[in-house]
Amino acid sequence: MGVRLATTRNLLRLWLMLAVFAAPPTLVGAVVLGWNAAILFLFVAVLIEATVYVYCDRFLLAMLGARELVVAERPGLHSSLERLAAAARVVKPRLYFIPDNYPRSFSVGRSPTASTVVLSFGLLSVASPAEIEGLVAHELAHIRNRDVAVQTTSVAIAAAVVELTRIGGYVERGLLFLLAPVAAVIEKIALSPRRELAADSNAAALCGSPHGLADALVRLAHASELVSFGASPTTEPLYPINPFAGGDRLARMFDTHPSFPKRLRRLRELDPHWHEKLLAPPQR
Repeated sequence: MGVRLATTRNLLRLWLMLAVFAAPPTLVGAVVLGWNAAILFLFVAVLIEATVYVYCDRFLLAMLGARELVVAERPGLHSSLERLAAAARVVKPRLYFIPDNYPRSFSVGRSPTASTVVLSFGLLSVASPAEIEGLVAHELAHIRNRDVAVQTTSVAIAAAVVELTRIGGYVERGLLFLLAPVAAVIEKIALSPRRELAADSNAAALCGSPHGLADALVRLAHASELVSFGASPTTEPLYPINPFAGGDRLARMFDTHPSFPKRLRRLRELDPHWHEKLLAPPQR
């Protein structure tokens, strides 16, 4: 029931977001040029939205410099992804790779049958197998709940809005001042922090333990202290934890994650006796 409710809620958010963007040009056409123009403007708006929806994942993968990770490169990782995808009852996503040193993971796509999980070189280099499994399960939970469709579409639209400021030339900063809040509102309206809490719980259930994901989140939370990170702040909703935390005002505008201490506490509480399990058994 929880998965169905999350799926329904995300589909409604997605359609509402698309409807909101189609409404302004339609109303302008009706008021200024009449209903015939309004119908034409509506058709053009729907066509643009359909194009964004179909190609938004490719746009983000290209923007972030990701490439496909073939089975021969990481057979164990592909096997783990396939096992977790079967447990989550989703089609195995494509596996992509980002060749940078900052540890991160994310997923993009349109549905549980057309999605991609992306891992960075930095993550694969430093994270333990249990941590990687926890993060992959977290992304699969987003895919199963259809968070991925809302996240990918809203981030692609927000990124496009911010990129429009680059055509401003001398007034680029002024355009950024005007359009960045619009892009941030798009993501804030479309994305609820509860999606991360739900994905955490689902990932813990998929892995049979919350500690791999919890340890991974701790590692990612401290990554910014060790490795520099540069990316568009509009991509913040894609990551399992906000890599821009403590950044400038622009970066803080796009924060859609619940607080890290709250997430860590909720994960640890799923296994309240985890401290005792870490103790070595008494010697006889």
